[in-house]
Amino acid sequence: MRDANEFNAVDTILPELTQLFHDRLSLDASVLEQHGHDVSRHDTQAPQAVVYPLTTDEVSATVKLCYENNVPVIPFGTGTAVEGGVVAIFGGVSIDLTTMNQIVEINIDDADATVQAGVTRYQLNETLQNQDTGLVFTVDPGADASIGGMAATRASGSSAVKYGTMRDNTLALTVVLANGDIIKAGGRARKSSAGYDLAHLFVGSEGTLGVITEVTVKLHPEPAQIASAICPFDDIGNAVDTVLEILRTGIPVARIELLDEVQIDAVNRYSGLENQLMPTIFFEFHGSENHVAEQTQQAKAIAAKYGGSEFEWAVNQQERDKLWQARYDSFHAVMALRENAVGYVTDVCVPISELARCFLHAKEIVKACSIPAPVFGHVGDGNFHVVFPLDPKNPAELEEVRSYHQQLIDMALAVGGTCTGEHGIGIGKRKALEQEHGNAVETMRQIKHALDPRNIMNPGKVV
Repeated sequence: MRDANEFNAVDTILPELTQLFHDRLSLDASVLEQHGHDVSRHDTQAPQAVVYPLTTDEVSATVKLCYENNVPVIPFGTGTAVEGGVVAIFGGVSIDLTTMNQIVEINIDDADATVQAGVTRYQLNETLQNQDTGLVFTVDPGADASIGGMAATRASGSSAVKYGTMRDNTLALTVVLANGDIIKAGGRARKSSAGYDLAHLFVGSEGTLGVITEVTVKLHPEPAQIASAICPFDDIGNAVDTVLEILRTGIPVARIELLDEVQIDAVNRYSGLENQLMPTIFFEFHGSENHVAEQTQQAKAIAAKYGGSEFEWAVNQQERDKLWQARYDSFHAVMALRENAVGYVTDVCVPISELARCFLHAKEIVKACSIPAPVFGHVGDGNFHVVFPLDPKNPAELEEVRSYHQQLIDMALAVGGTCTGEHGIGIGKRKALEQEHGNAVETMRQIKHALDPRNIMNPGKVV
């Protein structure tokens, strides 16, 4: 990692930034602090200035200025990530892309949309609905994240089992490189063999290779009907076996989530619910009315085979939301278990065939933890989490949890899994990346150096 002394302070370019942005430049201490952290456990480290561009050209001018004067650049979206990717380790300029919030184009016949990086997923879906397009943007990381940020972190979420992740749903990008050059990567065609797949090089790069300013995403037909269901089990193993058989059977489940009994207890307290204190699967099915009814009955029969007899389901929006409330509130419920807690979120993903053993092993690993440690996740694609509500003023707790986290990573890698299914590397998993990929990380560093020879792009992150 570079030393802070190798970078220049923003003061060296402040007159030029002021001329470029006027009142869209902020040096206010509270604004700087807001841009120095995400929702993770990582300590705040503020940038020295925040700018609010409206166009790709303004981003380009900012980055070129930083490149020429050796000032760090940190792209910032909604700040909802959990691995410290926006922490300004070396100060510099935070480029807040939320002001780039224009929907550039919606192509109904081609089922795609091009948006500026600051457009959020709720904003895009609301526009699609208001224009009666019959289409929906399906990637759902939980928070109302910006689409540029979602591309930068290769986000996914509960709908990935049916619709895929940002990697699968990103067609093209506009990117500002470290020297200020603007490139277009990818295109609107659904397949191409033309040269290197640059678009997907930047998807998941977490701002270390360039600043994403526009994204073209796939859209999907809005389902005619949606059914939600929940089903408790007296045993985690039976719940996971249910998931595996549903997937093997080929039932096109749209979402399939599993919360253990610790998580259910936390949500009951937080949301005033009365769910049974048992491992519980949350289902969602999309399709025509007949197909949804058929899928739901098939899943119910499989669940009953493994002891899940109390299978509740609904198609009415309010009833569906009520059934899924426990899953919606899961993170906040864990945070509410302890006053002023911060979240230490783990994020391993394993092959589906290893899911049952690893989920159970994860519960064994954290059994002795001195703080609550619920296990839950997107079990339809093998991605699950343990969230620890940390006391940020207790270093001993942090070390304890780091030990458990490392054991979870070791477990996932031992079966061919990954240290992160959707949250990225940021500053929290750099060692885990090396553990997972070995000397391939050196190849990543070579790509980084080729595109960002002065290491100004989000320095200290990923590689």
